[in-house]
Amino acid sequence: MANHKSALKRIRTNEAKRLTNRYQHKTTRNAIKKLREMEKAKDAQAFLPSVVSMIDKLAKKNVIHANKAANLKSGLTKHVASL
Repeated sequence: MANHKSALKRIRTNEAKRLTNRYQHKTTRNAIKKLREMEKAKDAQAFLPSVVSMIDKLAKKNVIHANKAANLKSGLTKHVASL
């Protein structure tokens, strides 16, 4: 267990950030699945910008790697274009 006040605070803040990151990551994964399951091109094109925005936010906060974000966005854009 931590002995210093700052270390105890660090434990609290790390846990809060971990939970926030987990929630945002899971929400983004669900949105990606939802986008991939869409059948109508119009709906998918309308939903794509919000998913891309979510992915960018995760990459900005280093929840996912920047290259992974680029790969996801590329794949989703190709998928929507093929509908």
